[in-house]
Amino acid sequence: MELFNMFIKSIFIDNMIFAFFLGMCSFLAVSKTVKTSLGLGVAVIFVLLITAPFNWVIYHYLLKAGALVWIDASFADVDLSYLSFLVFIASIAAIVQLVEMVVERFSPPLYNALGIFLPLIAVNCVILAVALFVQEKEDQSLMGLSALEVTIYAVGSGLGWFLAIVSMAAIREKIKYSNVPAPLRGLGITFILTGLMAIAFMGLMGIKL
Repeated sequence: MELFNMFIKSIFIDNMIFAFFLGMCSFLAVSKTVKTSLGLGVAVIFVLLITAPFNWVIYHYLLKAGALVWIDASFADVDLSYLSFLVFIASIAAIVQLVEMVVERFSPPLYNALGIFLPLIAVNCVILAVALFVQEKEDQSLMGLSALEVTIYAVGSGLGWFLAIVSMAAIREKIKYSNVPAPLRGLGITFILTGLMAIAFMGLMGIKL
């Protein structure tokens, strides 16, 4: 039940877009059509599914204070956590490059539709934020996190971002047929819609399953 609660919370309550406003660059740029939003959303989930557990293993067994004790007891005082940013970004960039190669090989139309935004997943702050949030939770928890908990949190965060960008894309496709005032067309109305959707998601705060 606790795992299910973590999963639902990461999707709706701690939504990366509507609660933390992370990943806004690609969210605003790619959410013009549902097709490209679906492709990018799935790619983000896939990257999170791999990078979050991978970075957790790196932090848990290499970087955090005392993590190297499994090598030798003399390493008990070694703390490499200051390297977290550098190591996390490097691993994310490598995995995103792999995803880009796979998409280009098996889905050229999607690869062309996503364009520059596919390699930019490497600098999508949602990917790094999940790794850093996992690190924070690991430090705050007395028992630490399990690989299953990290995976569930990563998938839930990815699904939350996926839900946000696809919903926005669907609204933006429909709003083309609406009489939006000229000064607000494009990003203007998109920012307003994002704020309204964030307020709607705030209504889910405080819910505990």
